[in-house]
Amino acid sequence: MAKKGAAAKLWQRSTILMLIIILLGFGTVFARLFYLQVYQAEELQQRAVEQQLHDTTVSAKRGSIYDSSGNVLAQSITVWNVVLAPANFDKDDEAGRKVVAEGLAKILDMDADEILKKTHENSYYVVLKNKVETNIKNKILQFEDKIRKENKISNVINLIEDYKRYYTHDNFAGPILGFVGADNQGLAGVEYEYDEELNGNTGRIVIAQDAHNKPLPYQYEQKIEASDGSDIVLTIDENIQSIMEKYVKESIKEFNVSNRGCAIMINVKTGAILGFACEGAFDPNDPFEIADKDVQKKIDELPDDKKEEAENKALNAQWRNKGVSDTYVPGSVFKMVTASAVLSEGKINDSTYFTCDGSYSPYEGADPITCWDSGGHGTQTLEEALCNSCNPAFMQMGMKLLGRQKFYEYYVAFGFSEKTGIDLPGESDDVFFNKKEEPAGMGLMDLAVASFGQNFKITPIQMVTACAAIANKGKLMQPYVVQQVVDSNGNVVKNTEPTVKRQVISEDVAQQICKMLERNAKSGGATNGYVAGYRIGGKTGTSQKIVDEEGNATKDYIASFCGIAPCDDPEVALLCYFDTPDPDINYYGSAVAGPCFRNIMSEVLPYLGVEKVFAEDEKTQLETAIKDYTGLSLQEAKNNVEDLGLKAEIVGSGDKVVAQNPQAYSNVPTEGTVVLYTDLESRSSKVVVPDFSGYSMSDVNYLAAEHNLNLSIVGSSGGSSNSYAKSQDIPPGKEVEPYTVVTVVFNQDNSIM
Repeated sequence: MAKKGAAAKLWQRSTILMLIIILLGFGTVFARLFYLQVYQAEELQQRAVEQQLHDTTVSAKRGSIYDSSGNVLAQSITVWNVVLAPANFDKDDEAGRKVVAEGLAKILDMDADEILKKTHENSYYVVLKNKVETNIKNKILQFEDKIRKENKISNVINLIEDYKRYYTHDNFAGPILGFVGADNQGLAGVEYEYDEELNGNTGRIVIAQDAHNKPLPYQYEQKIEASDGSDIVLTIDENIQSIMEKYVKESIKEFNVSNRGCAIMINVKTGAILGFACEGAFDPNDPFEIADKDVQKKIDELPDDKKEEAENKALNAQWRNKGVSDTYVPGSVFKMVTASAVLSEGKINDSTYFTCDGSYSPYEGADPITCWDSGGHGTQTLEEALCNSCNPAFMQMGMKLLGRQKFYEYYVAFGFSEKTGIDLPGESDDVFFNKKEEPAGMGLMDLAVASFGQNFKITPIQMVTACAAIANKGKLMQPYVVQQVVDSNGNVVKNTEPTVKRQVISEDVAQQICKMLERNAKSGGATNGYVAGYRIGGKTGTSQKIVDEEGNATKDYIASFCGIAPCDDPEVALLCYFDTPDPDINYYGSAVAGPCFRNIMSEVLPYLGVEKVFAEDEKTQLETAIKDYTGLSLQEAKNNVEDLGLKAEIVGSGDKVVAQNPQAYSNVPTEGTVVLYTDLESRSSKVVVPDFSGYSMSDVNYLAAEHNLNLSIVGSSGGSSNSYAKSQDIPPGKEVEPYTVVTVVFNQDNSIM
């Protein structure tokens, strides 16, 4: 019995122990299951989804950018990403991997060993190369077909459609358009400012896969379509932009401008920017290449440890939009603002005069400030002072007629104390005097020099916008470069309407200033911007920089010209601005920026449909289109020529016209001569074109007549004693037929600031 009792107790203890073990074991399992299914359920579900689903992004097509006439300036073209699916190789097919690696290496210009290494990865998505062009894609397709037939290899190479940004005119309007990064994100210009609108929404392809990372049947695939970005329509006109860029480049080259230049044209009635040439810029298709070859050459000569910093500095400089991001001392172009202020305050009447004896002391004890004309201008009206660009006269206006508070009020009213709000990135604030203890933050000497545009800084876009306000009957407009945003379905989602910020000056005052600017371009210091037949108004500016970009003292200058056209009903305002022209050539605004302004206006105004209206003194510069007189009798041809107000010279012994010079349908100046040849032998006669450069208008006329040439005049001939012939379209010494038309460009030689 004792043994049986002991055995029973042992069994009982064993049973209890087993129950305890079972309870502990299953309890732990149930506790773990409870923990996993309740507390970690969401995390485990997410991890399961990640293991079972393969997610591939589908790029959205970035919207295009158009000029105001619908010409494409930037668009996204289709390219392909080359993707390897190494998991689809047969496990032991090393030879096949090598064939694929070597073939793709040749097509993609990659290292074969690097590709071979990627073929061993256990994945269906290994990127080999992004954004390859169509020609590469076609080679890959041919290669795929070859290895499928010859090596029985398939589904190991995929071509995923993507997009690449392409700018249709290379470096055209680069700082305005900007550029995109590797992921198609906007990094500068309109591309950056309107990145959200242009970018669209990325799509996705979600594919379920099994435990071996192989795709499950098609019904498990889900595709979320990408939505394309919106298109942008600019206010920029491609033709106007091309004209402006051409002449800004020419001026930079001619005057060896070391720190770039720009020109901005604005529709004065709407604020729309018609052209914005900011040269010394970059090609948006290759923005990380330094555009200026001289700068690149200097960088190449630097020690290796200095190159990276220099390259970054050069790249940032070329990406910078000089017209909105740089501040500059405006100089004498600002005098149109000071003149507007004194007229608006009613401080000018018929008996108001300003005296200049060559210098002026703004207040008792102050050092005198000299005029550019050391001999002085004597007694002047406001209009004469503006045309003479007389600093002492404008100091008197600031000190005696305005005062610090009023000057600053007009400075603010014209928009110089705030950003214009143009829809471009990187706009800078002005740099004004900041002496808190003084009224309007200005000392008396500050007011004196500010009255003629010195010692404060504004941006070029601020200056041309202020000029446009004067041209627009005193209304200050909001400048803008984007006219419309159009979605991928063609719906206009945004249309920019002209916005009047405020009435700065009265319409009457604005008209008076426009007349003064017109006289200045016709017979004052701005004649280099004059275009015969168009009522041009303008003001020159030559400002000293005082300090350079590094903050060091400098004697460098900025040459500018700001004006409007036509003055009786202005449509456009234009600022031409050149930073640091070579002083050994010329640095005055009249000489450097004036001709650029004139050349741009001479082509843009006809393009805009502005009709020429010649004043009496301009009619000598009229030109007439002649017809084809060949085949006509001598008398009939002679009568036709003379009916146009031209002279006919008959050469030869025949009775009919067999040739003529100038050629049919070309333009001949008023009172010019047309040669009518009656036999071809007589055409052998030639005349030699003289060198007109440096001569006055009267001397050029004499030389042209002496050499039997027709003379076409461009620029500021105007009868001024300091106008001179600067260039001619036919080089000196060339032999031409008698009465060939030679175009001579005149400039005014002055040092007006």
